[in-house]
Amino acid sequence: MSEELKMELAQELGVADTVRTEGWGNVSSRDCGSLVRKAIERAERSLMEER
Repeated sequence: MSEELKMELAQELGVADTVRTEGWGNVSSRDCGSLVRKAIERAERSLMEER
């Protein structure tokens, strides 16, 4: 996953400020799981749009 996409998703989840100031290590496991879930949803949507 690109850094750009990760930051975009972090922005959507409201953790982008934490990432910018403290790094990914200070983002909760729950928020990281949500980020992965959003990335998977986007990938699935993208695949469906290609069909």
